[in-house]
Amino acid sequence: MLANLPSAARFLCRISIHSAVLEKNFNTLTNCIREDGKYSDISASQHFRFSSNPSAYTLVRLIRACTNAGVLSHGEQLHCHILKSGFRSNIFISTALINFYVKLELFQNAHRLFDEIPEPSVVCWNSLISGCIHSGKFRKALKIFVQLENSNLSADSYSFTAALSACGKLSLVRVGRSLHSKIVKYGVECSTFVANCLIDMYGKCGCVEEAIKVFENTVEKDIISWNSVLAANARNGKLEQAFSIFHQMPNPDTVSHNELIHGIAQFGLVEDAIAILSKMPNPNSSSWNSIISGFVNRGRSREAMEFFYKMHRSSVRMDEFTFSSILSGIARLSAITWGIQTHCCALKSDLDIYVVVGSALIDMYSKCGQIKEAERLFNSLQEKNLVTWNAMISGYAHNGDSQKVIELFEKMKKTKDFQPDEITFLNVLSACWHSRIPVKVAKKYFEMMINDYMIDPTAEHCSLIIRLMGIEGDVSKAMEMINDLGFDSCGIVWKTLLGACVSCGNVEVAKAAAKKVVESEGDSEFVYVMMSNIYAGNGKWEDVGIIRKVMKQRNIRKEAGYSWIEIEDPVSPFSVM
Repeated sequence: MLANLPSAARFLCRISIHSAVLEKNFNTLTNCIREDGKYSDISASQHFRFSSNPSAYTLVRLIRACTNAGVLSHGEQLHCHILKSGFRSNIFISTALINFYVKLELFQNAHRLFDEIPEPSVVCWNSLISGCIHSGKFRKALKIFVQLENSNLSADSYSFTAALSACGKLSLVRVGRSLHSKIVKYGVECSTFVANCLIDMYGKCGCVEEAIKVFENTVEKDIISWNSVLAANARNGKLEQAFSIFHQMPNPDTVSHNELIHGIAQFGLVEDAIAILSKMPNPNSSSWNSIISGFVNRGRSREAMEFFYKMHRSSVRMDEFTFSSILSGIARLSAITWGIQTHCCALKSDLDIYVVVGSALIDMYSKCGQIKEAERLFNSLQEKNLVTWNAMISGYAHNGDSQKVIELFEKMKKTKDFQPDEITFLNVLSACWHSRIPVKVAKKYFEMMINDYMIDPTAEHCSLIIRLMGIEGDVSKAMEMINDLGFDSCGIVWKTLLGACVSCGNVEVAKAAAKKVVESEGDSEFVYVMMSNIYAGNGKWEDVGIIRKVMKQRNIRKEAGYSWIEIEDPVSPFSVM
C-alpha cells in the first residue's frame, strides 16, 4: 500500500520516529483547521516530526477534519502515520480513510484501501457507493451495491437509499422496483427516509402512480415526503395533482413552491408560474431560475432575457444555474452581444469558475460563431466534466470543423474518468454528416457506441446514418436498419428517410417512408412537400401536379421559415418563404 501513495507522502513516512511527544501533539493538528473547515497557515507536517501514541478515536477525528477541509496532503500524512503505527487493521480508521479519498474523488486510492480490508463493514461499502453517487458515477455505484449484495453482509437502509438515488438518476425503474422488493423483504420500508427515496426514484423514472402509492402508505410523513410526491407530479406534467397535493400540505416551504413553479414553467403557462412566484413568501434564486429555464425551453429566449434583467434589477442573488440557463437561451438566438454582457456579469459575480457556467459559455460562444473564444475557455477551465467536453465537441461540429471533432473525441477517450455518452456520439456522427464522411466510417463509430460503450442508439443517431445513406445515394438498407433498431413507429426517423430520398431520388422507398410518417403523425405539409420534390427530381410532373392539387384542396401550405438576426443590440426575426 505504501508504494501506491504519492512520493511526498512516502517521504513523510520515512521521517524518523521519536517517542517524546504525547497525544496532545496530534490533537493540536485540529487547531490547523478553523471553524469554517479551512486550514490556517500552520503546516500539519510539523506535528509529525516526532512520534506519539494517538488513540484510534483521535486519528478518526483528524481524518474527518482533513476530509471536511478537503486537504489531500495532510490526509496523506495521517495515512502514512497510520501505516507506520499499526492502525491499518482498525475498521473505523479504514472507513474514515476510504471516506476521505472518496470525498476527494480519488476512487482508485479508496478502492485499493477497501480491497485490503479483510472484512469490510457495511459502512465501508456505503462510503464507496455514496462517493460514486456524489461524483456522478451512478452505474459504478450500482455495480458496487450488487457486489455488497453478493457478499456475506446485508445491505442496510443507507445502502438501499444510495442505490435508489442512482436508479432515479439513470431512470432505471426496473432495477428500482427490484430494490423496492428487497426493501420490503428486509423490512426497512417503514422508514420515512427510505420511503422518501422510493417516492423520489419513482418520480424521476416517470412512474407517478407508484410514487403516490408509496407516499400514501408512508405512516409518518415529513416535509420531504410531501415535497417528493409534489415533485413527482409536477416534474411529470401532472399539474392538477401537483396543485391538489400542494393545497393539502400542512406547511409548504420554499422547496414546495419551487417544485410547483418548475412544473408549471415546463408544462403549463409560464405566466401562471410567475404569478405563484410573485405571491410566495421567500422566493430564492431557484424560484427565478425555473421561470428562466421555462422560457428558454419554450423557445422564448427574448422573454427569458427580460426576466433575467428583472431578476438582476430586483437584487436577487444569482447562482451558477441562473447563468447556465440564460446562456443556453442566448446560444439559441446566437446573440453574441447579450452573450458577452452575460459573461461579464458572471465574471463580476465570480461564478465563471463553476463548470456548469464554463460549459454554457463554451456552448454559447460556439453557437455564436466565436469558436476560438470557446476553445480558449475550454483550455482555461481547471475543472471539466462530460458536459464541458460535449460542449466543445458540439461547438466544433456546429462550426463545421469535423477534423477537430474527431481529434477531441479521440483525446476524450484517452482521458481518465471520462467516457463518451450518447450526446458525444451524436456530435461525432453529425460531424461525419457535415463532412460527407463515407457511411462505412460513420457506421464504425455507430457500432463502437453500441458494442464498446453499451449505449442504446436514439432516433437522432439513426437519423444521421440515414442522412449519410441519402448523400451517398443508397437508402435501400435504411428500412431494415430502422426495423432492427426498433424505430418502426418513430415518425422522426421515417421523416428523415423521406428527406434522404430527396437526395438520392428513390421513389419506392420514399412512398413507404411517407406512409409510415402519415401512420405515426397524421397528414402534414412535410409529406406532401417532400413527395412533390422527389417526383420533380425524377421528372414525374404529372405526380407533382396531383400532389399540389391535393394540397390546395386540403388547404395545406408550406410553412414559412424563420431565423434571427442581431442588428446593433436588438435581435429581430425575419421569415423566408
